[in-house]
Amino acid sequence: MRILGIESSCDETAAAIVSEGRVLSSLVATQHDVHARFGGVVPELASRRHMENIVPLILTALEEADLTLDDLDGIAVTYAPGLLGSLLVGLSAAKAIAYARNLPIIGVNHLEGHLHAAELEYGAIPSPYVGLVVSGGHTSLYLVHGFGNLKLLGATRDDAAGEAFDKVAKLLELGYPGGPAIDRASLTGNPKAFRFTKPRFSSDDSLDFSFSGIKTACLLIHRGAVAKGDVSEQFTADLAASFQEAVASILVDRTLDAVRRHGARACVLAGGVAANRRLRELLKQRADDAGVPCFIPPMALCTDNAAMIAYVGARHLEAGRRSDYTLNAVANQEIGI
Repeated sequence: MRILGIESSCDETAAAIVSEGRVLSSLVATQHDVHARFGGVVPELASRRHMENIVPLILTALEEADLTLDDLDGIAVTYAPGLLGSLLVGLSAAKAIAYARNLPIIGVNHLEGHLHAAELEYGAIPSPYVGLVVSGGHTSLYLVHGFGNLKLLGATRDDAAGEAFDKVAKLLELGYPGGPAIDRASLTGNPKAFRFTKPRFSSDDSLDFSFSGIKTACLLIHRGAVAKGDVSEQFTADLAASFQEAVASILVDRTLDAVRRHGARACVLAGGVAANRRLRELLKQRADDAGVPCFIPPMALCTDNAAMIAYVGARHLEAGRRSDYTLNAVANQEIGI
């Protein structure tokens, strides 16, 4: 089954062709040049760039896969969650092609795409497994018993981890996107220079996350350094490294705690923040120490991409599930609840 995947949930336009779990082509057009000077994504500008990129990207994906629209067996498209305008561009393209070529169409939740992206690299993952999806908009833990059979174990109560990275990077004037900027700055920093109190909840068994406190602590530390005239390149590197270490530690602690509590056979890391060097290192190290198999996709499958959408869409289509032309964009939609 050859599936065209289309992803346009935020600020990256992506198209891919996947056949029987094998990626034939996968293209991503980023918009960092558009949004960098604003320090974050501007929805209207994102939608306009998607409109410019989407058709050429789809045609190039087909060309690289040595296929035409007539060779496709279906179309998978992200419909939730994300920026409504951005989602609608991808949905409109998918519906137009499906209607013109009489192809089945399936709407895919972006989070489900991330959660199963590792399967494109590793194949079937021992279940049940704990999946951590961590990105600019989401930080969620799932217990996955199998495809389409999952449960939400915990989620962020305020900022997502990626959002916290962006805000701290902006505070430190490191640039956008914040995740890679913090990662680069931390290379020359001391991760033990500043200590942060980890969030606590009224319920001791909670698997939720919170990053607003650490973000605020960074603001106060930076404000104090500015007042004393102590802001230097080394101070910035130390604060970036300490912040990154604290966030990575919280994410890993929660993930392995969930593995222990639910007797999971493995853990999976997914989402844009899964590209963070320290998070990947720490989870792999701690999981190995605990004897837990750990599956972390390559960088290209962590950030937003259409290969994961095509793969998940193919699984749904094989199971006989499909969408109709009333499929619409949804800004917020959790899975596993």
